[in-house]
Amino acid sequence: MPTSPDVLVPDSISADSLPADNRDVAGLQSPKRPGLIKTLVVVATIACILLVLWTIGGARSDPYSRQTLALQGSAERGSQLFLLNCAGCHGIAAQGLVGPDLHGVNKRKSQRQLIQQVVSGRTPPMPRFQPEPQAMADLLSFLNSLV
Repeated sequence: MPTSPDVLVPDSISADSLPADNRDVAGLQSPKRPGLIKTLVVVATIACILLVLWTIGGARSDPYSRQTLALQGSAERGSQLFLLNCAGCHGIAAQGLVGPDLHGVNKRKSQRQLIQQVVSGRTPPMPRFQPEPQAMADLLSFLNSLV
């Protein structure tokens, strides 16, 4: 029997009637493979869940984020900070240029995610910024005012 992937196997042929090296070619898997695939899927799922929990936990334990979120921000001062530091890439009206449009950003990202984005500069070409917690609270207040 040829071992080409184009081989058509009639319904009357079972996996047991084929030599072991031809079972996969015929599309008939050995019983061990489905178990391996299920195990890999479970391990990958658990790893993803742990990564998400670790990331969320790290953001919650971040003292800078906690301190910033405890402060009352001023949208007016935040607007001034935005014009000085962010408008070059995000546009004077936050409409997006090199950086994305920031209108409604508080609906797409949580407050902690916004803080992390600003201080980490995770998405190039955005640089890292390290504003004082009050300045960051002001900037958040401004970003929350964008509709």
